[in-house]
Amino acid sequence: MTPPTTMATGAARLLLLDAAAVAAHLQADEVLAAVRVAFVLHSRQQGRVFPVIREALATGGVFGIKAGDVPAENLLGFKAAGFWPANRAAGGEPHQATIMLLDPATGRPVCIIDGNAITTARTGAAGALGLQLLARPDSAQLCVFGTGVQARVQTEYALRVLPRLRQLRYVSSTGQAHAGFEAAFADRIGIAHAPDADAAVAGSDVVITATPGRGPLFSAAAVQPGTHVNAIGADTRGKRELPPGLLARARLVVDDVAQARSIGEAQWAPDVPCHSLGDLLDARAALARSAGDITVLDLTGLALQDLTVARLVHRQAAAAGSGIDISWPW
Repeated sequence: MTPPTTMATGAARLLLLDAAAVAAHLQADEVLAAVRVAFVLHSRQQGRVFPVIREALATGGVFGIKAGDVPAENLLGFKAAGFWPANRAAGGEPHQATIMLLDPATGRPVCIIDGNAITTARTGAAGALGLQLLARPDSAQLCVFGTGVQARVQTEYALRVLPRLRQLRYVSSTGQAHAGFEAAFADRIGIAHAPDADAAVAGSDVVITATPGRGPLFSAAAVQPGTHVNAIGADTRGKRELPPGLLARARLVVDDVAQARSIGEAQWAPDVPCHSLGDLLDARAALARSAGDITVLDLTGLALQDLTVARLVHRQAAAAGSGIDISWPW
């Protein structure tokens, strides 16, 4: 972002980046690195996460704002996002997100970014960091709940960071096979639809839940010793994907303790001890995983993830001349 000391009031600029511009600057390894930075900043308390707004709307949608800053790095911004299920009937994407980066010295907007792809990518990267830290390196069997955008990016990252994966079982919301989901991965891993959720979980080393979070997806008894679970879908009060009793049996890791206990899976077991993902990444805490431990990563999504990836996209777009650069005098 332009240093505040050099921003003349009449020369301020605003960069607009639509979905196509964003997609051109999202590379998986770079996103993974940016998200790691976000969690480390959070762990060191160099990046702040402000209280989340998450509210149901009369239209049937859910609207939220996640905001934060990194004072030492001149980074400030927010993401306005939510879920509008009725969009599907109109042929649109139900998840909608817009990110704004601001100059922290003046409050002037610097960049407005389509946030859908960033949200998808940064959540996939956070899941990948959890897999690298918590899943057994010899994990060969993967079970995924969901067939949508987030289930796909979580699977993509799992294949990237767990090279010994050999078999993917997926559980769909309809209970039927999903040809599009299978086609996306069939050339890289053995894949099969799983009509029995408990059997799929029991036979898996890694379980990823990426659904709207309408209720428990499997029984706690199905989770075998040594399993790792990435729980993605619970990001609002009242949502859940994991069964009662599982967190009490597990080594729990969260992206943010207060946020997870408010809107994540940890809201259902707030007294279960947990580690912060950022603390583990920054070696401020250690989790010695034995072969028989069940581990769970509860992801609710941090504003800092959105901001560090948005900063990456903004810098690359500005250097490449992407997007629409307009005068925004003040």
